[in-house]
Amino acid sequence: MLKTLINKTFGLRDGEIYISFLMQLYIFIIITVLLIVKPTINALFLSQLGADNLPYGYLLVALVAVIASYFYNKLIQKFSLKKVTAISLIFFSLAFLGLSIILQYSLLDDWVLYLYYLGVSLFAVMATSQFWVLANMVFNAREAKRVFGFIGAGAIAGGVFGGYLTSLIVSSYGNKEVILLAALLVLCCIPLMHLIWKLRVHKLNTFIRVQRKYNEDTIETSSFRLISNSKHLTYLALITGISVIVAKLVDFQFSDFANKAISDPDHLASFFGFWFSTFNVVALGIQLFLTNRILSRLGVASTLLILPFIIALGSLLFLTFPELWVLIIIKGFDGSFKQSLNKAAVELSIMPIPLHIKNQAKSYIDVAVDSIATGIAGFMLIFLIRKLNLSTSYITIIILLFVFIWIILIYKLREAYFNSFRTNIQRTLENTENSAKPKFETTLKAARKILNHGQEYQILNLLEYLNSNKLNALKPSIVGLLNHPSNKIKIAAIQQFYIYDRGTALNQVEPLVNSNDDQLVFTALEYILNHSSINEHKFFNTYLNHESDYISNAALLCLAKEAPANQKLALQFDLYNRIEDRVTQASNPESTKRKTSIAELLITIAESGMTKYYGFIMSHLDNDDAYIKKHAIKAAGITANELFIDRLFDLLLDKTYRKASIKSLKNYGVKIIDYIINLEKTDTFNNNIASQLPKIISAFNTQKAVNVLLKLLNSKDIIIRLAASKALTKLKNDESKLHFNKRLLRKKIIKESAYYKRTLDAIASLQHAINLEMTQTNASVNSNEILGARHQIIQVLEDQSETSLHCIFNLLSLVYEESDIEITYSALLSDIKEARINALEFLDNLLQSQLKQSVLPLIEHYVLSNNESDASVLELQIMNEKVCLAMLIRNRGKKIKLVVIELIKASNNPTYKPLLNKLKKHQNKDVKFFAIDALESLKLPAIT
Repeated sequence: MLKTLINKTFGLRDGEIYISFLMQLYIFIIITVLLIVKPTINALFLSQLGADNLPYGYLLVALVAVIASYFYNKLIQKFSLKKVTAISLIFFSLAFLGLSIILQYSLLDDWVLYLYYLGVSLFAVMATSQFWVLANMVFNAREAKRVFGFIGAGAIAGGVFGGYLTSLIVSSYGNKEVILLAALLVLCCIPLMHLIWKLRVHKLNTFIRVQRKYNEDTIETSSFRLISNSKHLTYLALITGISVIVAKLVDFQFSDFANKAISDPDHLASFFGFWFSTFNVVALGIQLFLTNRILSRLGVASTLLILPFIIALGSLLFLTFPELWVLIIIKGFDGSFKQSLNKAAVELSIMPIPLHIKNQAKSYIDVAVDSIATGIAGFMLIFLIRKLNLSTSYITIIILLFVFIWIILIYKLREAYFNSFRTNIQRTLENTENSAKPKFETTLKAARKILNHGQEYQILNLLEYLNSNKLNALKPSIVGLLNHPSNKIKIAAIQQFYIYDRGTALNQVEPLVNSNDDQLVFTALEYILNHSSINEHKFFNTYLNHESDYISNAALLCLAKEAPANQKLALQFDLYNRIEDRVTQASNPESTKRKTSIAELLITIAESGMTKYYGFIMSHLDNDDAYIKKHAIKAAGITANELFIDRLFDLLLDKTYRKASIKSLKNYGVKIIDYIINLEKTDTFNNNIASQLPKIISAFNTQKAVNVLLKLLNSKDIIIRLAASKALTKLKNDESKLHFNKRLLRKKIIKESAYYKRTLDAIASLQHAINLEMTQTNASVNSNEILGARHQIIQVLEDQSETSLHCIFNLLSLVYEESDIEITYSALLSDIKEARINALEFLDNLLQSQLKQSVLPLIEHYVLSNNESDASVLELQIMNEKVCLAMLIRNRGKKIKLVVIELIKASNNPTYKPLLNKLKKHQNKDVKFFAIDALESLKLPAIT
């Protein structure tokens, strides 16, 4: 019962509860000790030395902490964290015991007070830093995300308990007894730490590797250089430093006003203990009830902004009302938010940093940066209070200035935080895939080198790139390509001449009409006809009756292209009779015509517009020869005749002819878009064709294409929605001038997320039905059929869920930076758990509130479902099977309808009659046929 409550309340998994409680107890004791010794030492310091000497204490803390940090890192390199932690805990315990004795015999001099003020400050940063480094070893990233809030609550509870305990004991017995208790409590941490180490750390296979890597990197790179080389760590260190300076300035104001109001040291210690504990009570409430909700809604960067904004508002209030109660409010917000909400955000902000870097950098930031900032605060206070003799109220202006810098740094950290996540995800994937693509050289020197000495594919790619760019410097090299051995390169070079002066290289092109390559001959003849001063009549007289069929076929094609604009020319040279003769020859079963001649004839018929021979084109759309078939497809597109539309759609199924078919369908113009929309509404197309429809629409590269693709995102068929999302992504990359309504896209993402959730619900509901069926002992043949039909539906739904997830990420790439979404999706599909967790965390901070609520739970479910040791927190709705099937029939495409009909038929349940009657009227012939068949198998009369 208790275990279930803990799991549900805090999200802890089996095997984590015990170790989490041990870690919570560890930090509870550390913070309890801190809240015992800190208010006691602060009260003694203020009573004996006064608030004016606090700045000197800050400076000493900074100086000693930097020195201590240097030697501490040396110790970590030589000894294990376990041994260093145990030694430091024993040292602090003995120091507190010594302080108790000093207080007992009233031996507290000024220098001793400074020494202990220094020691307590070092204990605060060192003990807590050691704990969190240990926590990083005990828990992986996913576990840390889940349990750190629970453990952090132990730290805050320790603050509450320690503060109130101090107030109670000091008021009853005195300072020396409470310090003695602190010394004993510190020693209790040592067996706890040993037990935690034994249970988890020494069993982790990765620990030795990580520790070795940590030591090697520490030796090679100093902590300061490690931080300065990373923008993320630099901003984090600066934010930490600024927050400490602000905290010390606020603490000084609070202590100074309190010291002036309360003269008795015991009463002052009790005052500090009470308020510190009260602040921690507030922090505990925030940690338990608000932290996770705020972080989930706002993200890390926005959450980090809350504390500085509140301190700024409090400081403005203090300028108006310079009273102790205002300082209590400011100190309260600083103390409670810093240990709960802000602490959680800071710990999360360093998550994308690799572990070996994180451990070293975090120790330096926690100890050295914290202490240096404390020293800077002390120096400022000495200058302001002693040298300028300013009232402590003026410190508020300084606080506001630092808060402004603090806020700016948080905004800087946000982008660095995302960049670290990008880098970290790429690093985890770099061993599984190589996404590097060679960069295309674009300099004139490189281009000239490719044209003169490059391989065929390099030259062709470069000419395609230069197709609309007139570069006179490259003209000689392009003309020289007419001597290249590759006919493809010669053709591409001639096509390039069109952008240069009329008649460019005409003398070199003319000899190419004698080649034995139909495409080259036609390209050369077409260029001669359009880029020379020869008379058309002379041209056709010269080539139409040429003895070489390469030349005569090309000339006939040139005439056919001229005919639509010049019928007189077509009639003069007997174009239509010439075509008829060649069709007759090609249709003869004994014909020995070359396939290239037939291919060229198909294009000639299309260009001439002779509808009489469109049947010739149609017949060759089924030709076994791929070369002829592709030319028939091209010819069909040139005609733009509705006769060929359905056949061209069918050819989309064959990958060999898909590209040519899409290109031909595009030639039909915008009317093909209306045809596709009507096709989608009637649900009469093949599923494989469905995925190609958006590609045809996107080929138009217009705003109308974008608008139509957005409408296709409403399709019941997930295949069409996925293809539409892909097509939109391609259009966005290719056409920067097109408008993509992000508000509408967000709605589409939310709608697709709801579809994905319903898919998961349906899978869970059918699996539940299967489990119930398996518990029954009277299984029959019919039961086996039902079981098989259910499994078939689940298989289809699982495929659709994967497709839907892909669609969601395609749509996200239209709203956010495509590279970010692409790498995140790749990481989610990776087998590397760390990559999936990093991707989930990245999305958690990238997505805006509304999208986060819709998308993130589904992504988290996907990530956790790939790991058997984790359990999803997504609540799936288990539906009655009839309700589930009705939902699938209503909201899904043809494929799911067909498998649902199979299940209904196998179940032989008359209550499904209304569902089948609806499908009986469906526009899709297959759905209609199988629905009628199922009705007959149920022995129900058909309804007319």
